[in-house]
Amino acid sequence: MNLRACLLAAAVSIGFVLPSAAEELAPNGGEWRHGISIFGDLKYPADFEHFDYANPEAPKGGELRLLPVGSYMNQGFLTFDTLNLFVLKGMGAHGMRLNFDTLMTRAWDEPDAMYGLAAEAAAIAPDNMSVAFRLRDNLTFHDGSKITSEDVVFTFDLLKSDGHPHITTAMRDVVSASALDDRTVLYEFEGNQVRDLPISIADLPILSKAFYSTNDFTASTLEPPLGSGPYVVSDVRQGRSISLRRNAEYWGKDLPVNKGRFNFETVQFEYFRDRTAAFEAFKAQEYTFHEEFTSRFWATKYVFPAFVDGRVKKLTTPDDRPSGTQGWFINTRRSHLSDPVVREALSHAFDFEWTNRQHFHDLYKRTQSYFENSEMKATGKPDDAELALLEPFRGEIPDGVFDKAYVPPVSNASGQDRRQLKIARDLLADAGWEVRDGVLKNASDEPFTLEFLSDTPTFERVLQPLIKNLALLGIDAKIRLVDAAQFEERLKDFDFDIITRRFSMRETPGVELRAFMGSEAAAQEGSRNLAGISSPAIDALIDKVTEATSREDLVTAARALDRVLRAGHYWIPQWYKAEHNLAVWDKFAQPEIKPKYHRGVIRLWWVDAEKEAALNQ
Repeated sequence: MNLRACLLAAAVSIGFVLPSAAEELAPNGGEWRHGISIFGDLKYPADFEHFDYANPEAPKGGELRLLPVGSYMNQGFLTFDTLNLFVLKGMGAHGMRLNFDTLMTRAWDEPDAMYGLAAEAAAIAPDNMSVAFRLRDNLTFHDGSKITSEDVVFTFDLLKSDGHPHITTAMRDVVSASALDDRTVLYEFEGNQVRDLPISIADLPILSKAFYSTNDFTASTLEPPLGSGPYVVSDVRQGRSISLRRNAEYWGKDLPVNKGRFNFETVQFEYFRDRTAAFEAFKAQEYTFHEEFTSRFWATKYVFPAFVDGRVKKLTTPDDRPSGTQGWFINTRRSHLSDPVVREALSHAFDFEWTNRQHFHDLYKRTQSYFENSEMKATGKPDDAELALLEPFRGEIPDGVFDKAYVPPVSNASGQDRRQLKIARDLLADAGWEVRDGVLKNASDEPFTLEFLSDTPTFERVLQPLIKNLALLGIDAKIRLVDAAQFEERLKDFDFDIITRRFSMRETPGVELRAFMGSEAAAQEGSRNLAGISSPAIDALIDKVTEATSREDLVTAARALDRVLRAGHYWIPQWYKAEHNLAVWDKFAQPEIKPKYHRGVIRLWWVDAEKEAALNQ
């Protein structure tokens, strides 16, 4: 018997009358709402007209050309060979999410709230063990075929069985999806980790059952898939560029959540093998929007004619999101890197202060936390609430967890801090590694080697001083530069010693933490658990984060988790800045209000016709 039948039976048995159709509860007994959030709070009422940060009067038209920024599922940064983002195979093209609608969409001025897109309403059951979505009645795919609940259920079943590990991990506790009628879908859960599941489900793409009945979902392909989103694929040049065109017939263009959004007629992503070549292309106006991640370029390279005469502008905007976990992730699956004492020693060889001054023009701050730039960052000693979560693991986790939160060493900025190198030597000796004939060796006379895997030469200027310091410790460290395809394959197979990556945490972290640092993900091909973290204590603290029923409890659990992760020395943290450095060819306009948790460029900016005309004179 399904939940709707159970609800009806209960009504009869205890003699109450169900609400009228206008006030009807959802089939799972929950209240239909126009939006959902993890802790139930919503900024926007049911009759809101548009998001505060969107300009509903923004004109449509023009073109935005940019580089890939950020990544989703199987996307890479330097090339692509498939338009299928939702499986592990291949390297996905950027922009393809614009091709697909989701049940709900994020409000970027709230930590985790989502409002109706393909679904006009959602209802979470009173016991939180299910969520129902009610679809709008005018939904269509790009070919004009109607989207029904059968497509939504098909999507879930397909993604859970054959989707990318990031999806399958997040959907682990969703046991079923069922179509109750053409417009109603019910998802049922199991276990204790259910708090975030409605949000995760609401953000899944909607796939066409008919399309994938004749097309292999698991294949890498450059054939555009059938979607329903605001853009359609218009041109693909494998590994070089992908263009998407605004769909004038888009079914959802007049929804409140879309007012003032998706203003560009064309969005095109350009791919380059290295940052220097990309920057030269930007100077030549081969693309028109550039987020600068190279501090040396930002400080010294904006002296070309188009910048001097004002055709190119530099913009700096705040970034209020958690800054994430950029650093060198150490593969603990390697026997010589399995000891946390060894991993701590490696961190003393990196002179951030010298690097920041010499290479970054002092534009960065040192990353200390997995939740940097957020209230979830642990500082000082744990408070009573954190201790209550940590005490059950005393003896299983490092003793230092119960003292001040670990912070990376601070050097004298000489580039070769003797005191830090001595600390590193002492730690290595404690771990059984000694220098013999200039080579660091263990008791079995095996030398300590370290390979930094990379797909770009950009980081060599930062790595070479670190490698020099490692050599002073007797470590034979080298950079292994491979092409983008080989890099992604080795990344998926965890075939590396140490690797640079940045993962950004959500404003309200939850089940996705399993993919970053959960024991199950440590052995799962293609997971984001690059360091191979496998700890019952960390798993339990992830559970505390995902089970938190208030933001206060979530912050406490995240801080406790942060302490244990930092004490495990799974990475050598690098740097961050709480702002976006943007350079644009001066033809764009943007809303007066920037959303707190996003740049909003693709979805909120537009082409200013007067500026563009002046630019082209």
